[in-house]
Amino acid sequence: MSGMKALQQERQQIFKDLYDSKIPKRVPINANLPLEFCIQYAGLPLAETQWTLNGIEEALDKACQMTSSDAYPSGFARFPAHLQILGAKGFVMGSNGFIQHPETVGMEVDEYDDFIKNPYDCIMEKVLPRLYSELNTDPVTRSLVFARAFKAFYDYVETYGKIDVKLIEKYGFYTVPMESSSWVTAPFDFIADFLRSFKGIAMDVKRCPEKITEACEAMLPIQIKRGIPPVPSKYGQTFIPLHMGTYLRNSDFEKLYWPTFSKMVHALAEAGQPCVIFCEHDWMRYLDYLYELPENTRLYFEHGDPKRVKDKLGKKHIISGFYPLTYLRTATKQQCIDKAKELIDILAPGGKYYFEFDKSPVTLDSINVENYAAVLQYVAENAKYDNPGEPTVAEGKPVVKNILAGIPKFKSKYYQTWDEYKAGHPDINPALEAIIASKLQSYEEMLFMMMFMLL
Repeated sequence: MSGMKALQQERQQIFKDLYDSKIPKRVPINANLPLEFCIQYAGLPLAETQWTLNGIEEALDKACQMTSSDAYPSGFARFPAHLQILGAKGFVMGSNGFIQHPETVGMEVDEYDDFIKNPYDCIMEKVLPRLYSELNTDPVTRSLVFARAFKAFYDYVETYGKIDVKLIEKYGFYTVPMESSSWVTAPFDFIADFLRSFKGIAMDVKRCPEKITEACEAMLPIQIKRGIPPVPSKYGQTFIPLHMGTYLRNSDFEKLYWPTFSKMVHALAEAGQPCVIFCEHDWMRYLDYLYELPENTRLYFEHGDPKRVKDKLGKKHIISGFYPLTYLRTATKQQCIDKAKELIDILAPGGKYYFEFDKSPVTLDSINVENYAAVLQYVAENAKYDNPGEPTVAEGKPVVKNILAGIPKFKSKYYQTWDEYKAGHPDINPALEAIIASKLQSYEEMLFMMMFMLL
């Protein structure tokens, strides 16, 4: 067996043990490097490279050589071409080559009722034409614009996908099972991010909280659909970044944010899909809430007290994060390694932990690359367990059942299931029905996925 093959098998096993509630051979490492960082690290022009993709494989390859992450390090990226075609207002590439998210409003306060009636219809008819100027036109032109954008979007998806497969094999990175990953946002965060804006939602919390509650409930079927991938797996993951929770008063969080978010996470767990929840900012005042999430939920913390989190959540959930990325720029190499050791000593005992920084380095100058590489190398070589294979302490609480049964199915006149399509096309060849159904439904799902990459 080649050395790289053996390394990949080891990486697969330590993550499998982690998710199977066993002590792994060593602490797994998941350290993402965003596309913008990789391009800068390779010395390529940021804006031009994102457009042309010239040299992008070499840039990602170079980043792979630098890291000791067990999981494939290439992180989430936005693509510029379809955003330009659509006339995006909410994602704008600046002169420095970074795609920024300006404050935008896609839904007015007096439109909550329209949104509550059918969120997806409202998004299609009102929100997208406001956030994407080239869609604010006649139906024929809008169709042509979106056709070009769809092609551009999936051209980038295909290109990056091929590069990912090649580099994962070349460097032996851990990967989740095929079609078992997804991402979604809490219903409250979705409404705040692009529909009402930070300022707008802050005002709505005071003047019409009941409308926010109704809107979050109306959004729940869509978010659950987004969060369940084609092939749910206990070894897969649905990523959920939490944005607005820490900006709310406790009473508003309890009434407006938590109910639909908790219901969504429990529904995904019932479907067999675990969540990776990025607790942005400081979630220390909400630890009791986080404890109530399904067992082995993966909680990734930006700020807070790691010991308190380990004591409160470490027997029920899987913990990561806390390592301050800024430390890599301001401290010496030895101080950076010592910080990693300090966190490992707190968070690794008993298992249910993987190493990750508190955030990903977006810009090259946000870290000292030598320190970054040294910390990951230290963790890979030294964060080992004496009792691999032993079961971790578990709460043993069963997954909450019948959450999904109580949530309405997602429906929209702009989304067509195979059964709906078939009802209007009775002449389909029965011998080919299964093949046709799979193919046509896949295009429907591709469109659905792209819609929410725009928001």
